[in-house]
Amino acid sequence: MNMNMNRSIAAAISPPIWRCAGSWPRRSGADRATSASLGCRARDAARNTGGPPSRTCGWSHVRLFSTWGEVVDPAAEKLLAPTGWVKPDADTHPSGGDWAALYLQPLADTLGDRVRYNATVTGVSRTGRDRIVDADREAQPFVIHLTGPGGEERIFARAVIDASGTWSTPSPAGGSGLPALGEKSAAKQITYRVPDLKDPAVRALYAGKRTAVIGSGASAFTALAYLTDLAKAEDCTGTHATWILRRGISGTADQLPARGALGLAAKAAVDGGHADAVTDFRTESVERDTAGRLVLVGEDGRHLDPVDEVIVLTGFRPDLTFLDELRLGLDERLQAPTELAPLIDPNQHSCGTVYPHGATELSHPEKDVYLAGMKSYGRAPTFLAMTGYEQVRSIAAALAGDQEAAERVELTLPETGPTSSRPWSHSRSWPHASPSAPPRRAAPRRSFSAARNATAQPAPAPSPPLPANVTTGRATPSPASPSSTAPSGTAA
Repeated sequence: MNMNMNRSIAAAISPPIWRCAGSWPRRSGADRATSASLGCRARDAARNTGGPPSRTCGWSHVRLFSTWGEVVDPAAEKLLAPTGWVKPDADTHPSGGDWAALYLQPLADTLGDRVRYNATVTGVSRTGRDRIVDADREAQPFVIHLTGPGGEERIFARAVIDASGTWSTPSPAGGSGLPALGEKSAAKQITYRVPDLKDPAVRALYAGKRTAVIGSGASAFTALAYLTDLAKAEDCTGTHATWILRRGISGTADQLPARGALGLAAKAAVDGGHADAVTDFRTESVERDTAGRLVLVGEDGRHLDPVDEVIVLTGFRPDLTFLDELRLGLDERLQAPTELAPLIDPNQHSCGTVYPHGATELSHPEKDVYLAGMKSYGRAPTFLAMTGYEQVRSIAAALAGDQEAAERVELTLPETGPTSSRPWSHSRSWPHASPSAPPRRAAPRRSFSAARNATAQPAPAPSPPLPANVTTGRATPSPASPSSTAPSGTAA
């Protein structure tokens, strides 16, 4: 047993590795950025992953709303430079496939044997200590259990960074946060991903069919835009979408033009008659009609018209099951680190108004354990790749003993509009793009108490009446809480 953990850090990654929802990747590249930052700090990083990005990029068809200049980590760029790697045009928007092939794969190749493929982390604990034992706890190295081609094994490390994202645990259609009655039995007609309609087999599932899209964020906007394009094809007559929102249609000016354009596309789908919108609808059950089509039933008793397929894009949540033996300090609502949670609360913050944060805000009662990247945000949708890169830079500095660097802010964010919808009764406004503004230098980090007392952003002003094909439910707005469709904030 090798117990010499002085220079070894395990970044625990569970597959699939590259994760995205709509135009909001749930994987920020923070896992490889972690290895890159640790590499620049001369620390060993044993990174366990499900496979190379070229094989696990299930969202390669989706174009990101962030530019190349916003999705390349500075530490990673330094490692790539000696290989002759050329950074793509900083002002262009890559697709998920572009990002994986032109950046993530070359970076993985540069990291070499520090990256272990086809390994799934199944558990993390302190050696010889379960979560209830205090005696000499911090002196024990971490033990990581994993499975791979050779079966079960374990490795030891002095620190653990979990940057495994949330892609493997999408939220269900049920309005209560639990699967709707009948949702699991209807699994063959329900997907939780934005479909790739360029794939002939996938296209055939939706062409000429009626599809329900549940969600109110960028992923839902993207799916509606794709279905609208399909409906306009000559051989796809009858293609139609029903857009289902748990609250209302809302949005404000957005300093990320590509993301604002997604909102415009969703509006165009409704205005053009390719989609109907149903607001204030929370799914309670999924039933079938005599033809085998799905009928969504709301908590208020409404039965929607039958559909052939359902696309559920209601956000994601972290998988914490393999961390059960660690003492994590998580917010009871967001499942994010307690010091970080008030800084990323989607009721108060958009992606660009989240204050820069690092090792201090990401720490837990279990010393030298960190959740990084999208997973650190729990259920909050306000994540940007740049934020993840700043996280791992700070964590790497802290683990190297450079506290000054760990506390230093090295991040500039664009000012962005909200990524979650706020509830209104009958007042609605559509998301729209706005001229780009110069990057905003992020404010200094604030304490937990200061963030908790921060004033919430005002709600946007209402816009003109809804189109005729938008159906509203009860006038009473649902409780103010993070948007169920909260798109993944990874503007990567």
